[in-house]
Amino acid sequence: MIKLVYCIYRRPDLGFAAFSKTWLEDHAPLVRQYAAAIRAVRYVQSHSQLPELNQVLQASRDMPAGYDGITELWWPTLEAFQNGMQQPDAIEAGRALKRDEARFIDFQRSTMFLTQEHQIFSDTA
Repeated sequence: MIKLVYCIYRRPDLGFAAFSKTWLEDHAPLVRQYAAAIRAVRYVQSHSQLPELNQVLQASRDMPAGYDGITELWWPTLEAFQNGMQQPDAIEAGRALKRDEARFIDFQRSTMFLTQEHQIFSDTA
């Protein structure tokens, strides 16, 4: 699996509650709508929680403030990602998603990158 990781900071003019609501209630259904067009097989949003505890954790490593959230999108293979994103419907979907993201994401501070997972353990019991 190939995963796109999108580390997100909210726009400075949005409070966290408004950002989180827009991302989850407005943007998530749009991603679902375009999933087939972009050939994505999984989509997860992780919204930051426990800001006071996060500050303690960040201070313990002398780190800056963390992201407001992380989006993860999966494709079965790199080829599926590359081939899918070149199709006209995927290009239009990408444009529509970016337009919507501009409503709540600070693009200048956020980042995204492709990854391949290497599972080390999975003890969830």
